[in-house]
This record gives sequence, structure tokens and C-alpha cells, in this order.
Amino acid sequence: MKWLAKFIYYKILGWRIVGQENLSQESIKKAVIIAVPHTSWHDFYIGVLVRKIVGLKANFVGKKELFVFPLGWFFRSLGGAPIDRHANENKVDAIAKLFKEKEEFRMAMAPEGTRKKVKEWRTGFYYIAKKANVPIIMITFDFEHKQNKISKPFYPTENKEADFKFMYDYFKGVKGKIPEYS
Repeated sequence: MKWLAKFIYYKILGWRIVGQENLSQESIKKAVIIAVPHTSWHDFYIGVLVRKIVGLKANFVGKKELFVFPLGWFFRSLGGAPIDRHANENKVDAIAKLFKEKEEFRMAMAPEGTRKKVKEWRTGFYYIAKKANVPIIMITFDFEHKQNKISKPFYPTENKEADFKFMYDYFKGVKGKIPEYS
């Protein structure tokens, strides 16, 4: 199926991958993957194609109520992991615990938290990476240049402001499918 993903992504859609094209299952077992900007449902299939091409399994989290039969099987097959939102554990701690329990876990998310324009990202992904002691990998969804730029793994420091400036700068000028939401 990798050949089909490449054919669709490169030949039909005309996209390209810049940066860490050789990122693989073996090179990084745990990470928080952020994809920016998230402006359209089109981001989903582009992300699925990139994931297949670079050979990197990505995960996501959802409330445990979503993971019951028959949808539970489907969500798990896509890399989903349930979390209990009603337990006495906050989401950051619950997700950091998933990283510790699993041998391999790469959580993909959009830090904007929505497809609409936001002034600031949500910070949960950052605190999850810090608590789980895993890197952040940044992926652009640049529809203007039809490219996905993949960063080297970045480990958050003790300087949140500098870290966010570094990450915002990485995505500077990138335009999503709906540019006014970028």
C-alpha cells in the first residue's frame, strides 16, 4: 500500500515531503507529533498519506466511551488509545502515563484544537511531551507550496516562551487549505 500512497501523494496530488523523509518506526519510538495549520478536513488524508510514506505509525487519544464495540476495534486499528476523562487524573497525566505504559507511542495532534483561526495554541501537547520526556516532531500542512515539512525531534526545555517561539517560527508563513484560518 505504500506505493499507492506515494502515487496519490506525489503524482496525483503533486505534494512533496521536506526534511525528515526517512523518519521511521525504528528511529523514534515515542513522540508528540504536532501538525499545523489545521484548517480543513483535507488535512486528515494528507496526514494519512504522509504517515504511510514515511513509515511512521501515529496514535491519537479519545475518551474511553468511544472505544466500545464495534467502533473501539476500528479506532484502535487506526492507532487510537482510550483515556478515562472522569478519573481523578488530568489529561496531561493520563496521556503521559500512556507513553510510559507503551513501548511505542507517537501521539499526533493539532495544537490549535480547532480548524478555525486561533491566536494561541493550546499547551497540552507541550506539557505532555515534557512530562513523558519525549520529543516534539513538527509537521507543516502547507497547501500553498503543496509540501509537508517534517522537523527533527525537538525536546522541550525549561523555557516555555523560547520553546513556543521556536515552534511558532517553524510554522511561520505556512498556509493551510483555508489560508485565512492559518
